[in-house]
Amino acid sequence: MFEMDTIAALATPLSPSGIGIIRISGPEAVINTDKIFCGKVALSDAKTHTIHYGKIYDGDDVVDEVLVSVMRGPHSYTGEDVTEINCHGGVLVMKKILSLVYRLGIRPAEPGEFTKRAFLNGRLDLSQAASVMDVIEADSEAALKNSMKQLKGAFSDELKGIRDQILHETAYIEAALDDPEHYDLGIYGQTLKDKIVPVIAKLEKLSQSYKEGSLLHNGIRTAIVGRPNVGKSSLLNFLSRQERAIVSNIPGTTRDTLEESVSLGEITLHLIDTAGIRNTDDTIEKIGVDRAFASIDQADLILFLLDSSRPLSEDDKKLYSEIEEKQVVLLCNKSDLEFHSDIEEFCKNVHCPVVYFSTKTGDGKDELVDVITKMFFRGELAGAEDFYVSSERDKLELDSAVHSLQYVCQSIDDGMSEDFYTVDLMDAYSALGRILGEAVDEDLVNRIFADFCMGK
Repeated sequence: MFEMDTIAALATPLSPSGIGIIRISGPEAVINTDKIFCGKVALSDAKTHTIHYGKIYDGDDVVDEVLVSVMRGPHSYTGEDVTEINCHGGVLVMKKILSLVYRLGIRPAEPGEFTKRAFLNGRLDLSQAASVMDVIEADSEAALKNSMKQLKGAFSDELKGIRDQILHETAYIEAALDDPEHYDLGIYGQTLKDKIVPVIAKLEKLSQSYKEGSLLHNGIRTAIVGRPNVGKSSLLNFLSRQERAIVSNIPGTTRDTLEESVSLGEITLHLIDTAGIRNTDDTIEKIGVDRAFASIDQADLILFLLDSSRPLSEDDKKLYSEIEEKQVVLLCNKSDLEFHSDIEEFCKNVHCPVVYFSTKTGDGKDELVDVITKMFFRGELAGAEDFYVSSERDKLELDSAVHSLQYVCQSIDDGMSEDFYTVDLMDAYSALGRILGEAVDEDLVNRIFADFCMGK
């Protein structure tokens, strides 16, 4: 365990709430908390993983009645001695107690420093530590489930198993080269290749899951497009369950883009309501149309709306021709009204999924979720045993490991000597180790934890 100073920070927001928590970690966490706490039992004598009622004092003055948790290292979140002061959630109370803690010589924690210490003390590997922030920031059920799998070690365990296999094969080759009389490398090359090929496939599958993982955690950037008055703003309001956009029968009401993140089923959409696209002489409306096309260019998904109760227009046809090569879902809005015949005919000839939708009744919402899931997550979200990689850094290291193992296979096919294998095997071993936090430089570690919130 690393020898470090003692740090403290609020583990809850500095805003009025039912409870506030001040987290303290380090070699002097318990003894220093004892200096401002008075209860039936001295915290210095308390057993680990116990909670104690008492009062926090500033000299002779009572600051608050609190519960203090004591968790002794190495069996704590950080791997160090940890105390957590659970106080009333008033802003002044929390500030006062935190000020008392700092007066004891305890240093304010940096963002993410508690989790950084958990990593440095071996409580979490780097992959697990990075997933802590993903858990905090998850805004959909699927993103939360995926982050929890990583935090629990699903990804790490997979990589550790592969590294053990690589290390075993490398050790065998090294032993055989040192002691050829007792080890036979006659047909070993083909045997090794037979073992490596499925490993490559497994790593490639993990790497390829990054596309889905990124969308899962960052959300699918979704442009809502169509000519004026087809129900784009109504769709945004319906999906966000609030009146975010002005809805009017007057064409051209929406002049600018309006964004809102929504959870739809188990996925997150970053919706962009755009101006109605049509030919116009209005200077301001033209700017809105230009911004609508810019949103289309940047979108992962386009929801193309038609008013199914009105005839198809030339603007509808032109817009579809400009977006049909992209990821598009055609939403026939106002499905609760009578369909116009040419809309039905148009829907039969498009090359994208069609969903009949009503922002008035909600019909079509479940089908829309299913369609998007099929488009972006190969039909269904990951099951209990599957996992999506969500870090670009992890994806790049996985790709590096794949390339190294492919070089091993190439060396075997080319009839190279076995000592060539070990170099590339160990390169793959090191690449996977960097995902877990082995042999990574301090700047990278600091950069990862700098994005964490204070007190975590």
